[in-house]
This record gives sequence, structure tokens and C-alpha cells, in this order.
Amino acid sequence: MHSNPPQPPTTTTTTSIQQPPPKPMTTRRQNNIVKPNPKYNYFAALSPSIPAEPQTLAQALKDRQWREAMSQEITAFARNQSYDLVPRLPHYNIIGCKWLYKNKFLSTGFHHRCKARLVAKGYNQKFGYDYTDTFSPVIKSTTIRLVLDIAVSKGWPIQQLDVNNAFLQGTLTEEVYMEQPPGFIDNDHPNYVCRLHKAIYGLKQAPRAWYTELHNFLITLGFNNSLADTSLFVLQNGNTLVYLLVYVDDILITGNSTSGIQHILQLLADRFSIKDPEELHYFLGLEAHRTTLGLHINQRKYILDILHKYNMTNAKPVMTPMATSPKLTLHGGTNLSEPKEYRTLIGSLQYLAFTRPDIAYAVNRLSQFMHKPTEDHWQAAKRILRYLAGTPTHGIFYSATNKLTLHAYSDADWAGDSDDYVSTNAHIVYLGRHPISWSAKKQKGVARSSTEAEYRAVANTVSEVQWICNVLTELGLTLPIPPLVLCDNVGATFLCANPVFHSRMKHIALDYHFVRGYIQRGALQVAHVNTKDQLADALTKPLPRSHFITLINKIGVTKAPPS
Repeated sequence: MHSNPPQPPTTTTTTSIQQPPPKPMTTRRQNNIVKPNPKYNYFAALSPSIPAEPQTLAQALKDRQWREAMSQEITAFARNQSYDLVPRLPHYNIIGCKWLYKNKFLSTGFHHRCKARLVAKGYNQKFGYDYTDTFSPVIKSTTIRLVLDIAVSKGWPIQQLDVNNAFLQGTLTEEVYMEQPPGFIDNDHPNYVCRLHKAIYGLKQAPRAWYTELHNFLITLGFNNSLADTSLFVLQNGNTLVYLLVYVDDILITGNSTSGIQHILQLLADRFSIKDPEELHYFLGLEAHRTTLGLHINQRKYILDILHKYNMTNAKPVMTPMATSPKLTLHGGTNLSEPKEYRTLIGSLQYLAFTRPDIAYAVNRLSQFMHKPTEDHWQAAKRILRYLAGTPTHGIFYSATNKLTLHAYSDADWAGDSDDYVSTNAHIVYLGRHPISWSAKKQKGVARSSTEAEYRAVANTVSEVQWICNVLTELGLTLPIPPLVLCDNVGATFLCANPVFHSRMKHIALDYHFVRGYIQRGALQVAHVNTKDQLADALTKPLPRSHFITLINKIGVTKAPPS
């Protein structure tokens, strides 16, 4: 390698954008003009002046806005000193790169900007040669809801920000070589390649490199990295308390000191290129509406986008997400000829469960048919869309007055799956009056009695509750009383309180001793609740309309307040 290789241009003016030469008339197919993949574009249809998203470099070069977007990306590379140009050598594993184009929209639906992103073809990397570790954590949804609830109840400010070109900030420890960006080939050294010093999008190690860079910087500022959720950082300095949550390049920050938050934001801006921080209003697809009464979070825009994509915007609403009969089975109905659309829809609905415990069971049930969906399963999925069409602004409300107590509802539907007779676990965990965690999931084996199924559910609920307790401890908060788990099965409740372990229950010994250990230490309480007051029942099976509506109202799924 040369000791002084030529450097990349420091501004976009020294490397001209290469315009394609004139071509004779060709067909659309020959010019690679294809119908774009369906996007979540409900709001895009409202603004006809939005430039079309190019599918090729040639198309992008014809539009000034996309040319400027590419130039901005190249400028970011130069500013971050992302690469050097070096001679091409035979033993290099040189990966390619390509441009991707995306219109960015505000939560209001208005066009924000054109975004061009240079992406490395990381699928050509070789393990052990130009990458090793790739895992990068993201903040858990429960942690987000927990911190939001705490911040709102204490009246703390909540700021959101994102990092410009975040993956360009991460420093690489491996030697990675890449072709020069298409359309921005260096005129003096057209055959040279890029020796990457900083990560770019598409590299297998890019997310990890960015997280490591941010993690190390926050540690130098005095933050402690949570052991329970490694994307949560906590700063305690005297009476100042600041929480920082990271989801790739999107960041939430809150705390009891406005000046402390502003100081951290300034330090972040000095170290990284960040967009202007603002009050929380739209984060990871969540719409947040804060008033003096509290904070309501929902996914209205996300729902409308899904409905538009599947032509269900004007669908007739239904009152429940899943019918009580007939029961769905693995082999009911005709197999779908193209299951990809079904799988895509279910994946979208899984993310929607972030603010919608009312669809948790229905989505979990339909997720069990991903490998071989049928027409019956497709119709059931469309029923969820019809339910969402009538409740697009529903979500969770966190009031400004709340108590720091923890309780949970635990339930199981014994042998509810007619295909394999495996039971379904469900839980809802509350901080004060507000739901912060919920889940509907099949158990790992067949339970031989309802008591066994319910006790397994209790063990899973206790595991979630104790994890939340660990997070609260790292947040510097202490519960005034031990958490309470509510179960509607008398046998399971008695088993929790009974110090005598019967031999006929030895196959659930691990669950038994796990729960009993917390109870004996006084770190947990388990109590019986009447079945009609068992809120987790809505997450274990389809319910009749009246019962479902009653439970959902009690759970805390509410309509967004008027703007």
C-alpha cells in the first residue's frame, strides 16, 4: 500500500457528477424503468409534486433534487473522512456499492426531503477477513414505555433527536475495500478503490460500529450502561438524573434537569452531526401527543399506511380483531399461491402491537401460520385490518399523575390450540394504572392440566416483572411495595403459596422454585383474581364482542384526544 495515497475530495465541487451520454430511444424495460414496489404511501398520494423515487442512478441524475441529495451524502463522507483512495491490489476483497433513494415525510404527511443513501454490498464480505462481530442492540419496547411513563408522571421534558449519517460515525477495526461511488468516480484515479475507515450503510458490522462509537462516548460523559437493556444509558450526577434511550440513530432523552439535558445535547452535537432536538412527537413510528393531562402514544400514520397498501382504507370496520369461531387451524382452507404478502402483513402487524395490546393475541395466532398460510388465515389477517380501520387513533395514555407501583395479570388458555394442544401464555404488566408490558405467546410444551398451564404462565410473568424491577433499579427508582402478580387459577395460586412441593408436579420444578424463591424473599406477591377481572384474558383467545370491549377499556387502550 502506498504511504501517501490520494485523498477523497473534501467538497463535492472537485468531483463532478457524471451525466449519462445521450441514448437512442429505448423501451421502459430497456431503460430499467420498473413499477416501484408498493410502499407505505398513503400520505404521499396527498402531494402530487413529490419527485418519484428513482430505481437507477440514470433516473436520479435527471432530477436536481436527487442530484443534490447524492452530493450531500458524498459531502458527509468527506467531512467524516470515511475513506481514502488507494490502488487496487489483487488480494483485496473489494465489495461494490449502490445508491438507494427514499422520500422522507413528516408525521403530518407532508414531504420533508429527498434522501439518497450510498449502501455497500455487504453480502460480498468475508467472515474473519473484513468483518467479525455484527450484533448491535436496540432499545426494548418495554423500556421505552416504562421511561415515558416515568417522565410524564414526574413532569420531565422529553426530547427526541436523530444522528445524521449515523453509520458513517462508526470506526472500523477491519480492512474493508469498496468500489468508488457510482456517479462520483475520481477523475484523476478512476481505477482506485476506497479503503474504508468509517462504517457505511450495508456493511455487516456497520450497526455495531456505530453503537460502539456512541457507547464509548456516553461512557466518557459519565453515563452508566444498563445491564438489563444495553441501549439504555443513565446519568446520575448529584441530584441530576438523565435517561438516554438509543434505537440505532434515533435517540430519546429525558430527566429531572432541563439544564442537564441541554448540556448533554450540546455535547452530542459537538461530537456528532445531529438534527435539531425537539419535543417528543414522532419517534420510531409512534405519534406522541402530550398535554397537561398526560401523554398519548399511538401509531395512526403507520396504520393508515398499512390500510392504504392493502386497499383497506375504506373497509367496513369490525369490533374485534379475531372471530370466536371457527377456530383457525394449520390446514384449514386452500394454501396461498403467494404467501409473501401474508408474511409481510403479519410482520407489519407485529410492530403495530407496540401500542396495541388489543391485537396482541390475534397477531401471535396468525404468526403461527407463516410457513404455510391458507386463504382462511389471509381472511383472518384482513379482519385485523378491518378492526384497525375503525380504531386508527387508539393507543396507550400515560397520565401526568401515577403511582410507582408494579402489578401484573397472568393468564393461560389451556390446550387452546387444536393442532397441538399447546397452551397460550399471556401477561400485562402495569406501572401504577398504565400498561407498560404485554405479551401473548405459546408455551414450549403441552401442559397436562390447567393448573400446570397457569403456573407456567405465572413463571413467565414473574420473569418479566423481575426484569422490569431491575430496570427500575438502574433508573435509580425504588418500589414502595413488592410487585403483585394476579392469577385467576386457584390451583396455581395455591401452589405459589404452598411450601410443600408435590412429586406429581416435578416436571415443572424449575418454574416452581423460580417463583417460590422470589416469594420467600419477600420480593414478590401472588394473589387470586376473579376471572371476570382477569385483563390478560383478552390476550389468550378470541373473545365475544361485549367481553372484549369491556376488557380492552379496562386494559387502557384509548382513543387519542382531539388535537
